[in-house]
Amino acid sequence: MIIAIVDFDTAAADRVAALAHLDSVCDEVRAMPGNVAFRAYASREDETRVTVIHEWDDEESFVGYLKSDSFARSGEMLQPMMAGAPVSRRFRAESLETVA
Repeated sequence: MIIAIVDFDTAAADRVAALAHLDSVCDEVRAMPGNVAFRAYASREDETRVTVIHEWDDEESFVGYLKSDSFARSGEMLQPMMAGAPVSRRFRAESLETVA
């Protein structure tokens, strides 16, 4: 499993638009082969930070997402709103169990 956590800052006035865009692509990303989860969050600590967490079955699925039109469109939309470069941390993980 691949887990990616992306943090970026916007101007406070742009954060609502950035989150709205991420909400608008959520279903599209979740429908991609190998996607397990895709979630965007507004920071509770400041009014500029956005965090995106997504999980993929494997590296091949994640790379497919990175090469997708959806990823490219999101970059075109979000990058002008970013106040600095995004930080993306990527992890290989093993799921131990899902507890409901």
